[in-house]
Amino acid sequence: MSELSISQLRRLDLTLLLVFLGLVRHRKAAEVALELGLTQSAISQAVKRLRDIFQDDLFLRRPHGMEPTATALALEEPVRRAVEALRGALGAARTFDPMQAEGVVRIAALDAEQAVLVPPLAARLRHEAPGLRLSVLPLGRADAVEALTEGRADLALGFIWDLPDTILGEQLYEESFLVTGLPQVLPDAPSIDLDAYCAADHVLISPAGDLRGVVDDRLAAMGRHRTITLGLPAFLPALAAVASSGALLTLPARLAERLAPGFGLVTATPPIEVRRFPVSVFWHRRNSTDPRTLWLRKSIADTALP
Repeated sequence: MSELSISQLRRLDLTLLLVFLGLVRHRKAAEVALELGLTQSAISQAVKRLRDIFQDDLFLRRPHGMEPTATALALEEPVRRAVEALRGALGAARTFDPMQAEGVVRIAALDAEQAVLVPPLAARLRHEAPGLRLSVLPLGRADAVEALTEGRADLALGFIWDLPDTILGEQLYEESFLVTGLPQVLPDAPSIDLDAYCAADHVLISPAGDLRGVVDDRLAAMGRHRTITLGLPAFLPALAAVASSGALLTLPARLAERLAPGFGLVTATPPIEVRRFPVSVFWHRRNSTDPRTLWLRKSIADTALP
């Protein structure tokens, strides 16, 4: 048989090849129909198409079943290899071996998640996926959604209250708050009463430059207020300022527990209720079933366990 033309190849599909291999193996149309979940009529139509494409009878009806012709027997091995190659290629596309993986993982995160989640994740990747490199994009919540949409970030960490339909999320943990300061400023740590809290100077994390936060709204509702002497856009300089000024800083609990001791600071429970917030991992809907994304999400979730 001469080499198939492009037009002949275009008429082939995977079902035809599976019918062909099934008939070579079973020699009975009824068994092939049962195996593939097709009707015997569909098998007959497939055989007709195969004969037309290959310009050969391929299978001859005999009392014991369908007997392959010499052409069919010659085609069996190359067709089988082609189907197995396709099965292997598709299977490889849906698996992920972290030890063999290479490339860059890009994560969008604010500095709190950078400090709490990224270091242990980087350590995990170094051990379990040494060929992967981690790059962190210091983006805000709106920017993170844009980065996921444009493919500039694989994942985002933090909290996003209003998700578009194209972005999906999975909660890692719920975050609370702690107050941190020098031991002499928090002599009763891990407690501080409301009067002491209001009397102290405070540093505020304020990326937008405002000198008022949710704590101040809560205090105002109680008829109280605090004095904010410094607003900074990130947590690390805020912690350094607290260590040198004697002010207090109210910040996410996991961040405080991880970083405050390194600055010689202690922590206390806020004397007022501060709204908790979820910390989640986010990804674009197009990557929902991507094996690498699934593995990374699980790694981040494991990293976030207390």
